[in-house]
Amino acid sequence: MKVRVVVMPKQSVLDPQGVAVRNALKDAGLESVDSVRVGKVLELEFTTPPDEERLEEICRDLLSNPVIEDYAIAYPAAANTEP
Repeated sequence: MKVRVVVMPKQSVLDPQGVAVRNALKDAGLESVDSVRVGKVLELEFTTPPDEERLEEICRDLLSNPVIEDYAIAYPAAANTEP
């Protein structure tokens, strides 16, 4: 089972890397780009489904900095059980 964790800077936090990327994109000719936020995506693969509460704790305490970052966990969609 794979779980995807997306960690992004909070909207209220300045993202200097995003600003640098936005400026580089404008210099490369993409003048209409307004803003860029740079984050990270972690793909975790488990042999058995993880304990969701424990995974939340790990995302909050280890994989992200809760002062300046938000995270979202994407679990795989349930398998379609229709014939």
